[in-house]
Amino acid sequence: QVELVESGGGSVQAGGSLRLSCAASSDTYSSECMGWFRQAPGQEREGVAATYRHEGNTVYAASVKGRFTMSQDNAENTRYLEMTSLKPEDTAVYYCAAWTGLCSIDYSPARIHYYWGQGVQVTVSS
Repeated sequence: QVELVESGGGSVQAGGSLRLSCAASSDTYSSECMGWFRQAPGQEREGVAATYRHEGNTVYAASVKGRFTMSQDNAENTRYLEMTSLKPEDTAVYYCAAWTGLCSIDYSPARIHYYWGQGVQVTVSS
């Protein structure tokens, strides 16, 4: 059973930084891709960052490129999302995900089965 447990998040002022963590069970080794998605109230879920777990090339959404960095600790099977220069429009629930298939930030629930973490709230005030 794939299990993803997130931590971090919280409330910061614009320009601040936060780090999210995603601890994955060993069953995620069968998933080719890992990444982060977010969903703001009343909006569709959108991809933030995605990477092939064994290659390390990461794709970022244009809205976060240069501000967010996804990294990993293979020994601990943990993924991180470092978020800097946060903006109010970054406010959302952030989800860690694992899946097999195209490692893209394009959210495609009709074609791809995602494993999700429980989600953590990130709130950025102006």
